[in-house]
Amino acid sequence: MSPRPTPAWLRRALRAPLPAPAIGPILAAVRRKLPEWDPTALSRVAEERRDSFRLLIGCLLSLRTKDETTYPAAVRLFRLADRPEAMLRLTPRQIERAIFPVGFYRTKARVILGVCRDLLTRFDGKVPDDLDALLTLKGVGRKTANLVVTLGFGKPGICVDTHVHRISNRLGYVKTKTPEQTEMALREKLPRRYWIDYNDLLVTFGQNICKPLSPLCSRCPVQRRCLKVGVTRHR
Repeated sequence: MSPRPTPAWLRRALRAPLPAPAIGPILAAVRRKLPEWDPTALSRVAEERRDSFRLLIGCLLSLRTKDETTYPAAVRLFRLADRPEAMLRLTPRQIERAIFPVGFYRTKARVILGVCRDLLTRFDGKVPDDLDALLTLKGVGRKTANLVVTLGFGKPGICVDTHVHRISNRLGYVKTKTPEQTEMALREKLPRRYWIDYNDLLVTFGQNICKPLSPLCSRCPVQRRCLKVGVTRHR
C-alpha cells in the first residue's frame, strides 16, 4: 500500500522559516526563565501529586477558564473527592458549588461525573495512559488527552492550546490556522525529546511574556530568535 500523500496545509506548515533544530535553544532560554514566572494551574496540580486522575479533572476544569480560577476550584473539589468512586458520591450540585466560578461549571460537573462513571465501568477506576483510550471519554478532547499523557504519565504527546498555537506560529516554527493543524505539524517537525515539556513551557511563556495582543518583547528571552510573525504591536 502506497503512503498517503501529505496534505497541502501540512506541507505549508512545515515550510515555516524557523528550522526544526532552532527550537532547542529557544526552549532552553524559556526554561531558564521559568523560576521567575508564575506557574500554570495544571503544573501546580501535577507538582503537588503526580496523579493522573487529579490532572484529568484539573484539565477539564481549566477549559475556557483562567488559571487564577482553575487552581482554587481544583483544590476545593479535591478536598471533597480525589478518586472516581469518591467523586460519584457527590451530587452535581455539590460539585457545582465547589468549582464555581469556573466557566460552564454546571456542564463541567456533569462531565466530571460521567468521566468518573466511565473510568469505573470501563477502566477499572484507572485513568488510561493511551491517547486513543482517553479520547473515548465523553468531554475529553485532544488537548486534555495529550496533557494527561505527558504530565500524568511522562509519555510523549503534544498538547496544543491557544498559547502553543499562537507562539509556535509567532516564532515562525509552523504556519497553521488551527490548534489541530499545529498539533499535527509539531508531530512532524518538533524533535521528540521536546514533546513532553513543550506545552508547559509555552503556556507559562505565553501567560507571562508572549501575550496575545501586546507581547512583552522587551523582556523576552528569545526576542532575537523570534520572527514575530503577525505581531503588529509589542511592549
